[in-house]
Amino acid sequence: MSQPSNWPLPSGSMRLVVPRTVTEKLTHNPLSCDLYPKASGYYKHARKHTMLRRTHDDNLLIYCVEGAGTCQLENSHHSINAGDLLLLPRGVAHSYQASANNPWTVYWIHFSGDKSFEFIQYLNDRKNDFIIPVGVNTRLITNFEILLESLQSSINFSAFIHASNMLRQMLTYIAQLKPLAKAQLVAHQFDLELVHSLMQSSLHQKLDLQTLAQSVNLSKFHFIKKYKELTNNTPINYFIHLKIERACHLLDISAKSVKEISYALGYEDTYYFSRIFKKVMGISPNQYRQMRDSTFHSNTQ
Repeated sequence: MSQPSNWPLPSGSMRLVVPRTVTEKLTHNPLSCDLYPKASGYYKHARKHTMLRRTHDDNLLIYCVEGAGTCQLENSHHSINAGDLLLLPRGVAHSYQASANNPWTVYWIHFSGDKSFEFIQYLNDRKNDFIIPVGVNTRLITNFEILLESLQSSINFSAFIHASNMLRQMLTYIAQLKPLAKAQLVAHQFDLELVHSLMQSSLHQKLDLQTLAQSVNLSKFHFIKKYKELTNNTPINYFIHLKIERACHLLDISAKSVKEISYALGYEDTYYFSRIFKKVMGISPNQYRQMRDSTFHSNTQ
């Protein structure tokens, strides 16, 4: 496998490598042999992140969600900006680096599989079309997060099967995004996906209206007005719903306490978090987990 960079990981970043014994199983399993991850990660504000590979024996997808960087491929030089995907097929020598003044934040995944070449061809309109502008997309970010969670919390082989199929879903979704992103770029419309991706990447902290408005260069008044026109909702209410959606996910897949989940979502007051959760879901976090557990046990009896 092409080794991921040894860039020092700051707080909030992660790098996960699938053990070789697991990749061998994925290679031979009929549910994953076509396409499977070998390593994945998230680098936040990756200052001084750089990599040079003269040989490259798997495929690499890098998704820039913030900041900028550059990439050298064969005899060409490319700028990478927020919303760009960099797709590097097996065998393509390359180097890339984060911008010194505006270092990128990226999700990345090394992958392989019997059908990986066909998936890359499916994404490429033209041969050697390495840069794919899709915009900063909330659903794609969520898919990366789910894939990382599957690799990180893998207690059995089924988690890697799930990650493999999430990768398949991501690549086909990227193909669907390409024409939509081009249309949005031409129209110069209010970038709702940029706003939602900022919310998605800030679920672990507080996020105010001023920060959201600045992301699309609007005043708070015009931002709220435009957002309501497009969504029939307020931005803060939508952000709260995203947090509670993530809370439900963590209650479903982990054994973390309500207090731990509260802190993970930027709520220092667990009781306040529980009140917000109940307001949105109609039941408390503990009741939600008990209901989930009772449903699971009844289905396994």
